[in-house]
Amino acid sequence: MRFGRLLLLVGLAAVVAVVSLASSWLTRPLALAAETAEVSIEPGRTPREIADAWVNAGVQTSPLLLYEWFRWSGRARQIRAGSYEIGAGTTPIRLLDKMVRGDETLAAVRFNEGWTFRQIRAELARAESLRPSTASLSDGEVMTVLGAAGVSPEGRFHPDTYLYSKGSSDLAVLKRAFRAMERRLAEAWQERDPATPLHSAEEALTLASIVEKETGTAADRGRVAGVFVNRLRLGMPLQTDPTVIFGLGTAFDGNLRKRDLLADGPYNTYTRTGLPPTPIAVPGKASLLAAVRPEPTKALYFVARGDGSSEFSETLADHNRAVNRFQRKGSQRRAVSSPSKASTVPASRPTSRRSPNGCRRPVSLSSARASRAARRWPRRCASCCCMRRWTASPRRCSCSRRGAITSSASSRRRLSAARRSCAIASATRPSPTRAPGAARTSACCVRSKPGSRTACSPT
Repeated sequence: MRFGRLLLLVGLAAVVAVVSLASSWLTRPLALAAETAEVSIEPGRTPREIADAWVNAGVQTSPLLLYEWFRWSGRARQIRAGSYEIGAGTTPIRLLDKMVRGDETLAAVRFNEGWTFRQIRAELARAESLRPSTASLSDGEVMTVLGAAGVSPEGRFHPDTYLYSKGSSDLAVLKRAFRAMERRLAEAWQERDPATPLHSAEEALTLASIVEKETGTAADRGRVAGVFVNRLRLGMPLQTDPTVIFGLGTAFDGNLRKRDLLADGPYNTYTRTGLPPTPIAVPGKASLLAAVRPEPTKALYFVARGDGSSEFSETLADHNRAVNRFQRKGSQRRAVSSPSKASTVPASRPTSRRSPNGCRRPVSLSSARASRAARRWPRRCASCCCMRRWTASPRRCSCSRRGAITSSASSRRRLSAARRSCAIASATRPSPTRAPGAARTSACCVRSKPGSRTACSPT
């Protein structure tokens, strides 16, 4: 009887000791091999596998102790999949609580307004701890997986900051952004102006993407949209550079050339009327609302001022003055204009060219072929067709640079060709009425003596 009591006391003492040791271990911070330990728990993992994962991640304790703790707590089945991170001071009790609550460690990725789908995919590829499930898929295959087969991915993903668990798939982030844009677009279309020329939410998304790319400051967004809506109503080409740049794709090197504006294509809004076939970028909420409910305006043109804002004009004459004032002072951004910029310069407008010796001579664009001989002058030219002043009396003039005349037959032939070229160029220039003795500018003269400054004979 006494022996039985003794065994009972020993057993109770052992239980108390075990409970005391267990309580001490559960409330004592876990030792870590580094400052933090991180584990990603996939769905379906067992408590034993989870305990092993924490030990492998740097938790310096027995995996058996962790497993038994998870099992005897009665909450092992409540552990949620996700990415978890612990630092110094975390006890086994807090570790289990964290996994049961689903208190994950999240990372973030940002999609900006105005991005193309190519830029979005590049950002996903750079994102921290994001599993690249779509890396081997084409754009069309990605849209098929998202349930939108045959739909262009451009403009379909709402720009925002998206949080995700480390180890998550990039496809999960794309799904959230895709659904968010669907909701935003539906909400904006419900608020559309009844008089809008847009026929569907898809057209609104396309116009919003153009507005997003053309808006420099938020204050101009509604008027920019108004200009494009006015042009759509009138059947005018939108004539906006961002669509052309998008159509060039990777061939665009940062410099939009005249030949790019003249080359016809589905995204060239200089050669085609209406909207391009798809959006060209991701529009934000403000651009979506501006596209469906633009600011009332009569403007048909705008040009960048150089400070991010735009100058709006109702007529082409006012627009051209705005271009002269802002764009030609150094702004490199093109203006939205009509008719096409390629046709705004008359074909017979005189320009100023230089011969090989640097002498300036007025040459008509329309007579450029006829003056081919004059463009072949040698370094020591026999004549000088230059911009200078001369008077009717005495009939003398002075050229901007000296010329040299030789008595060779070839020099005489060049002199004759130069005179014919100058006569052609002068004939294309208007001859305003002048009072006797009044000075006139831009005439052609040929030197009569080598090295003479003033002795010229007018052609």
